[in-house]
Amino acid sequence: MSNHAYESAARLRPQRCAPTPLSDLARAFSLTPARREDGGTDSVEALEVSGVSVDSGDVASGELFTALPGFKTHGAAYAAEAVAAGAVAVLTDPAGAERVHADCPGTPVLTHPDPRAVAGPLAAAVYHRPAEHLLTTAVTGTNGKTTTSYFLDAILTAHRGACMIAGTVELRVGDISVESPRTTVEAPVLQRMLALAAEEGVGAASLEASSHAIVLHRLDGLVVDVAGFTNLQRDHLDFHQTMQEYLDAKAQLFTPEHARRAVICVDDEWGAQLAERIAASGQIPVDRVRAYTEHAAGPDGTDWWVSDAAVSMTDSATTFTLHGPAGETIAAACPLPGLVNVQNAALALVMAIRAGVPAQTAVAALATAHNIPGRMQRISQRDGVRGTCIVDFAHTPDAMELTLKAVRQITPGRLIVVFGSDGDRDRGKRPLLGEVCARLADVLVVTDENPRSEDPQSIRDAILQGVRAARPDLRDVEEITTWRGDAVRRGVELCGPQDTVIVTGKGHEPFLEIADEFIRYNDAPVMREAVLAKWGEPA
Repeated sequence: MSNHAYESAARLRPQRCAPTPLSDLARAFSLTPARREDGGTDSVEALEVSGVSVDSGDVASGELFTALPGFKTHGAAYAAEAVAAGAVAVLTDPAGAERVHADCPGTPVLTHPDPRAVAGPLAAAVYHRPAEHLLTTAVTGTNGKTTTSYFLDAILTAHRGACMIAGTVELRVGDISVESPRTTVEAPVLQRMLALAAEEGVGAASLEASSHAIVLHRLDGLVVDVAGFTNLQRDHLDFHQTMQEYLDAKAQLFTPEHARRAVICVDDEWGAQLAERIAASGQIPVDRVRAYTEHAAGPDGTDWWVSDAAVSMTDSATTFTLHGPAGETIAAACPLPGLVNVQNAALALVMAIRAGVPAQTAVAALATAHNIPGRMQRISQRDGVRGTCIVDFAHTPDAMELTLKAVRQITPGRLIVVFGSDGDRDRGKRPLLGEVCARLADVLVVTDENPRSEDPQSIRDAILQGVRAARPDLRDVEEITTWRGDAVRRGVELCGPQDTVIVTGKGHEPFLEIADEFIRYNDAPVMREAVLAKWGEPA
């Protein structure tokens, strides 16, 4: 499978990985040598592999190339590129074997009925099970994964000296950081990152786990020490079809095959259902966390709950008290505003504590974990002259509601929101986003997000339909049809010293997806330029 986003991850591979006999892997994972046209079978007895790759543009010499069936094309179509780059053998399904033999005569081919399902465990074996040398955490949920994973990154770094991170924003091991192609990378890439982390003496890993990744086996072969769940909100229904199927996908992470223990936020019905399911199975221990309403410990003594959450208008941080099942009372500070971030912070604290981090270490590190890329990222802070300008990733109706309520708490003047919605994704959320923004913000600037193959005007029209439901006269609503950057600049132009402008939807993302083009773009530098143009450098 060719995906040139992986090219930037080429440096993230170990340098001292002892080769593994391919015949040993074939026996361990029931891989069958492919039958050739002459009736013989490919021999792998003399071969060794030093790594595993799933992308033809990211193959190193001596590696095994896994040619996976894809949604649009079969990875076998790229086997010749992989072999030219140094792959010594190919693993594919029976349908792909014939194509590989035709395009790569003489290259040994192994087959498996479901090569995607075996790629992770096989890569873990090739890289000598690197996760066993690290303290590992993984966070799943609709919203809050990135924020929580960065909170854990700060905490685990304080506890272990260094932490690998793999998620939506970046892939980072030590001093090497590259843009991430997706929330959760393919299993062989994840395993080789873990191997590099172990080789470099990195002590921990903080991972994000998307529902797509769980279903598509990208986490197979990895058992994390603690897995956490933030929330479940309307998103990805183009893939999962129903909310129950969406939850079922997330639930697969909280099994002995993937996690040693679970920490679940139960502020929504889906989290409560998930926690009950895990507890009923009895397979792994589970802690429940409630951030939004004060809640006494449950009958089994596993609940953690938050009280006294308070937002500071001065520094936009939130203080709170975390109560534990053994009577713990932990005073903490989240460096971001709002209850939605208290939920993320409380989850990170409980996950860290259950991973063995002393509470005092976790609390001190959490307080320093600010300015996460595209997550309530402050571009300017209110100072009597400037207004507050923020970039955030909120892109679902529930996330938008929580985000705008959080920002309202730190806004003495008007709340201005710049937003749009994705093309080729869940169309039902577009009017819902419009209604939420019309209800909770003072000024709306509607623009494009990632139109992809859709007509951008049709997406904006659907948003404005929802806006009219709450604000029929479209008062203080502007539509920018030219370029997203123009909408960001317009939001800053409208912002007074007591106002807050928040640009939502793209967060950290480095591209706009328009038709078949990926155009370099990021909200943060555009907003920063607009702030400097309006107010200059801060005093």
